Amino acid sequence: MSVHTNRRQSSDNPSIILFDGVCNLCNGWVQFVIRRDPNGAFRFASLQSGAAKSLLPPGRSRTDSIILLEQEHLYTESSAVLRICRKLKGPWKAAYLFILVPKPLRDWIYRWIARHRYDWFGKRDHCMIPTEEDQKRFLPDG
Repeated sequence: MSVHTNRRQSSDNPSIILFDGVCNLCNGWVQFVIRRDPNGAFRFASLQSGAAKSLLPPGRSRTDSIILLEQEHLYTESSAVLRICRKLKGPWKAAYLFILVPKPLRDWIYRWIARHRYDWFGKRDHCMIPTEEDQKRFLPDG
């Protein structure tokens, strides 16, 4: 899904990944991306944060999908994950080839995992607190 957002990003602005801040799988994904993004192509905010609420169009309060804001587009579910992989260092770029799989099938698999993520990976009581080193990669909760 590609939706225009209210926030304008120029080509030199980083892409923004919005994630479920209490989900252990989602927090693990954020750490995975940070380790493979040495050039800082991505910034992060939890979907529960004020920063995410100010970036998303009205009515987009779901926390069951990674959301990628890239340029003036909003990508969700498998499309967001694959577009993120495309910018990572190393062999993870090759995961973008799964974009060739029909979107309904990719998103069905994504939603199936999302439905079970708390059961399989657990849930935190609070959103993650980034390390001092990673803090500059997170949007302020304004």
